[in-house]
Amino acid sequence: MIIRGNYIDIPGKRIYPAALEIRDKKIAAVRELPAGEHVPLQYLSPGFIDAHVHIESSMLIPAEFARIAVVHGTVATISDPHEIANVCGMEGVDFMIRNGREVPFHFFFGAPSCVPATPFETSGATLNVQQVRELIRRPDILYLSEMMNFPGVLHGDPEVMNKIAWAKKFHKPIDGHAPGLRGADARKYINAGISTDHECFTAEEALEKLQYGMKIIIREGSAARNFEALAPLINEHWENMMFCSDDKHPDSLVRGHINQLCARAAAAKTDLFKILQMACVNPVNHYKLNVGQLRVGDAADFIVLKDLTKFDVLQTFINGECVAENGKTKIIISSSIQTINHFHCDRISPEILAYPVSSAAYPYPIIEAFDGQLITGKIEDQPHVRNGHWETDPHRDILKIIVINRYKKAPVAMAFIKNFGLKTGAIASSVAHDSHNIVSVGIQDEDIATAVNLLVEEKGGISAVGNGKEMVLALPVAGLMSASDGYQVAKTYTALDAMAKALGSSLKAPFMTLSFMALLVIPHLKLSDLGLFDGDRFRIL
Repeated sequence: MIIRGNYIDIPGKRIYPAALEIRDKKIAAVRELPAGEHVPLQYLSPGFIDAHVHIESSMLIPAEFARIAVVHGTVATISDPHEIANVCGMEGVDFMIRNGREVPFHFFFGAPSCVPATPFETSGATLNVQQVRELIRRPDILYLSEMMNFPGVLHGDPEVMNKIAWAKKFHKPIDGHAPGLRGADARKYINAGISTDHECFTAEEALEKLQYGMKIIIREGSAARNFEALAPLINEHWENMMFCSDDKHPDSLVRGHINQLCARAAAAKTDLFKILQMACVNPVNHYKLNVGQLRVGDAADFIVLKDLTKFDVLQTFINGECVAENGKTKIIISSSIQTINHFHCDRISPEILAYPVSSAAYPYPIIEAFDGQLITGKIEDQPHVRNGHWETDPHRDILKIIVINRYKKAPVAMAFIKNFGLKTGAIASSVAHDSHNIVSVGIQDEDIATAVNLLVEEKGGISAVGNGKEMVLALPVAGLMSASDGYQVAKTYTALDAMAKALGSSLKAPFMTLSFMALLVIPHLKLSDLGLFDGDRFRIL
């Protein structure tokens, strides 16, 4: 097979007309064409790589994720199966690897380092040092996934340090997760052997970590969006930076992937070769990936681009097979999957959501959600009181938030949250990082209970209730993913997103933001199934 176009030589910083010869799934030749010989007005580039993503956040199994991602020129992902590991343990990691092999796509999975992420929540499984060791020594596990327990690193926790030691022994990279860590603490964290961070939300923080020798991954997901803050660093530090989505909901994935970050960087007048170095080359070098770089002898993993501004993708090739063309996926999933889950939660009644006033808790700490950020604020205020109970106050946008243990019968954890904006109804989700218990925000206890019970009936999903309507997207694979057609899942998700906004939410991605309100390793105030959690002092309030 011969493909002609304008060949982008990233290391040589050249673009020239060329013919690619593809034979036996590899690049057999790259022939520069003489000046004046006609070539199509298209560009040949290595494929895009997402340098850090939780496939589970797309609500799609890996095979369905791949079907959509290739349309946008993505040929590989550095995939942390941390979410399903928190639900199903080793069985969950194996499920992701096995399902990913069903399609022509490069999934590179890591060994989850923090399952559970903290001892202040109930997860469905635990991965101890011995299990992490067994994973990290496997050839199909390429790295130690994000070390979220940065206090454990700083204080030399034996289990944390042993996991890091095993990654070093097998010469595998260690991913980081240290939002806001600066100064001596950041230096100590990096010196422990942790090589990347995708959690920087200011240029100052990212620059400091770069100067300490860390690689910075610019994240632009459905909730956390750090491109604008970190993009100014690209011109000086592109050799040590990459792009990632981290957590991307299905509707966002249908619209675009790493190609969108390339387009935004190009719109900011960033040098093309620096952009493509970050999007296509740096992940391969850092993680030692077996992904072709458009050189003779490489696997034929490449993309054909319509332009170098919008980065519209005409074709995507993986191992010489055209897997997407003109905005349509060509990947076909033929085999059925064996669904796995861990869901043991009963229906609830509105009565158990009554929240008696406790004078000891005044002023009451209220979670402050921020649009486009995983970090939260902490407000001290007094929720509305009626008949001896704390209640929501939609006029001040102070709503009730609950977390319910989905692995065993336990009391409901309750608190209050600001900035969700609902005027009526409730939304709920069994996607609730990191332990994936059920989380719900709403106004009336009756609506909150109904939203939760919709999830209980489906053994996981996301739901919305209000204005006389009920809607649910079932996620029966670990309570996190659907095995249905990815485009249909995206369509249903879009309808739920619209319903949440019709109920009053002004957040860009209400369900994505909701899913992070139980993420204890991101400060400052979150809610776990065990109670309200202070992320700065790392303790239950």
